[in-house]
Amino acid sequence: MGYPPCRPLFIRLIFHFGWVHFPSMAYLHEEATPIPPGPPSIQPIQSAPMKHVVIIGNGIAGVTAARYIRKFSRYSVTLISAESKYFFSRTALMYVYMGHMRMEDITPYEPWFWDKNDISLIQAYVQAVDIHQKKLSLSNGKDMHYDTLVIASGSTFNKFDWPGQDLEGVGGLYSLQDLDYMETYTRKANRAVVVGGGLIGIEMAEMLLSRGIQTTFLVRENSYWSNVLPAEESAMVNRHIREHHVDLRLGTELKRIIGDEYGRVKAVETSAGDTIECQWVGLTAGVRPNVEFLKHSGIELGKGVKVDEFFRTSAPDVYAIGDCAEFRTAPLGRGTLEQIWYSGKMHGEQVAANICKESTPYQPGVFFNSAKFFDIEYQTYGHVPPTWTSSVDSLYWEHPDGQRSIRILYEQTSQKVLGFNLMGVRYRHKVCERWIRNETPIAEVLLDLRAANFDPEFFSEYEPLVIAQYNSKTGSNLRLRKRRQLFHLIFGR
Repeated sequence: MGYPPCRPLFIRLIFHFGWVHFPSMAYLHEEATPIPPGPPSIQPIQSAPMKHVVIIGNGIAGVTAARYIRKFSRYSVTLISAESKYFFSRTALMYVYMGHMRMEDITPYEPWFWDKNDISLIQAYVQAVDIHQKKLSLSNGKDMHYDTLVIASGSTFNKFDWPGQDLEGVGGLYSLQDLDYMETYTRKANRAVVVGGGLIGIEMAEMLLSRGIQTTFLVRENSYWSNVLPAEESAMVNRHIREHHVDLRLGTELKRIIGDEYGRVKAVETSAGDTIECQWVGLTAGVRPNVEFLKHSGIELGKGVKVDEFFRTSAPDVYAIGDCAEFRTAPLGRGTLEQIWYSGKMHGEQVAANICKESTPYQPGVFFNSAKFFDIEYQTYGHVPPTWTSSVDSLYWEHPDGQRSIRILYEQTSQKVLGFNLMGVRYRHKVCERWIRNETPIAEVLLDLRAANFDPEFFSEYEPLVIAQYNSKTGSNLRLRKRRQLFHLIFGR
């Protein structure tokens, strides 16, 4: 299957390369690789018996599965989604609200792509799944039979039974419908409250500020995202949020949402006893798998749809991938839920191969993720928890401007590197991954640290400062290797 002519080339690259945020726009993660035209061993299987593969959900996991199933086979493929007919880049929804992009700009494929690649699209809710008759009941009144079912139904934003959470003007930010709702109820707002200190919360705060809406950000923890970020990085984000004139209230929870006589939000009350007037309340305290429609299906559920290492559920010929999938046994170095963009894409590729070819277990490899906190870009590779044991050491450097930092975790005994955290600095995925996978000693990593730097030409280099920090910390006398000696590390040759 070749690449389709897409809308802007920029958006096509976002889909294939992965989304990494850039101040008020985005740049491309250099390491994810486009789908090559497969070698003869994985060309479409012409002789395989025709089967009907139905995929519930057209997010990154479901669409990737559909594209790879088409690549590997001539099976009949149907994508079902009530959210939208066509796939869009969910990570770019915030830029539509902010006026940086239009909806058509974040739709990677032209409408005719799906017909050309013989992938059927149905816009409807799946109301029931009958695993015995292999049948789906749809909201359009029709039934659909499947031979193989892939559940990629994604997530929905959390609610925690807060009084007033169903008032008009209270919403989350996950789906296209959530964005439309937010657009409607913030049009005349002059003050908003965002509840929940994760990535979606900070994105919503940035969206609201772009419209000149004063925003209060309630974070239950004593520091932003402190269950993920080490203390120094978390403190950096705290400062940066406040520099953007957000009313950040740490250690503060939502107690109740207060409505007016028309059933619309007019204020919130916090755990500190404060009442904050507002016309919009954003609920961004995490997401949960969207599996309500499966409760009576007979498919084993936990927080999400229970799957094994092959993405197989408890029902025959039924798989689950993406945000809604919950592993019975967590993959090495991962959690039982993987609710990030990159993982969804990997899930889609793997389940397609398992359906069309010989099944192989999911082995995601070295963890990586990226995000943006207003103007601070964040990348993480490997294992960098918020705290670590005495057997692990940390090399941490922070720029005097308080908006850039580099952290490298390594094992004290073996000296092997375990992970990288980058704030406001870009490092190459493949180089960091290779160091972690090969258990490279910290001293060797530091000698070659220039090889990881992915900032544009003429940007300042911080590697000499990092290595000076290490020398001061350990009494070593390491010196960076010259650039011409690093070609093999950067390009893998």
